Amino acid sequence: MPVTDPTATGTTWSVRDGLATFDEPAVLLRNALDTVFTRWATEAGARQQSYPPLLRTEDLRSLDYFRNFPHLGSPVTRIRPDRLAGLAGAPSGAGALPAAELADATHMLPSAACYGCFLHLTGTSADTPVLITTAAQCFRNEDHHDGLRRLWGFTMREIVCVGSAEAVRTHLDRHRERILAFGTALGLTLDRQPATDPFFEKDGTRSVMQLLAPVKEEYLHTDGTAVASTNNHRNFFGERRAIGHAGRPAFTGCVAFGLERWVHVLGDLFEGDLAAAHRAVLRAGERS
Repeated sequence: MPVTDPTATGTTWSVRDGLATFDEPAVLLRNALDTVFTRWATEAGARQQSYPPLLRTEDLRSLDYFRNFPHLGSPVTRIRPDRLAGLAGAPSGAGALPAAELADATHMLPSAACYGCFLHLTGTSADTPVLITTAAQCFRNEDHHDGLRRLWGFTMREIVCVGSAEAVRTHLDRHRERILAFGTALGLTLDRQPATDPFFEKDGTRSVMQLLAPVKEEYLHTDGTAVASTNNHRNFFGERRAIGHAGRPAFTGCVAFGLERWVHVLGDLFEGDLAAAHRAVLRAGERS
């Protein structure tokens, strides 16, 4: 297992307060995994894009974020100008900044990479499916941390499809097969299960549809770690952000990979030998 003391010989990663530090073997493994998933996206016809590292709270309100996921949010704010002098004179050993010293938060750290994509596409329309891949540092204010399995800050790669309902289903089906085949090639046993976390507002009609046909499926390692998910948002983002396809609100879906979680499960499989895990990813990636 990885050593948590960052000064210890042979350390490949350490975690403190849900924030991970990677040494070179872990960095190389994470990068190799991302290269595989990015290649899948490119082969599917996806365009690579990146988005701002912060999201406006007003935009997130339009997506019911504070109705469904307020517990995950990590607001970003500034120190109030009238408090700067007082803070400069505070003792060097002082801890957290009191809320009274801070301005109202107008931005949030992203909790998923695809939010930036859908906000960027606001007001656009296309007659053919649009595929985009993006990666982001994401943040979720979890109720507890657990090594690389449950972090406050982590890296997420997503492959997004915007188009018809059929195009989204085809996109998700294709990657369901690739995820499971890639896991098998690595020697991982991945179990596909409906996710339990909600997406749509709990008292809306879409939440009833979610019970009948789950919108999110996770791919679980034997220890319960979800390393990937496939997500069908139906036309939620198309309606909320005026994203059109063939004259109607677009359907959207995404495939998401938690890169640090993949490092965790491969570290477990290869008993901490991340160099061996790296070689396995390179071999399996060529065949996936």
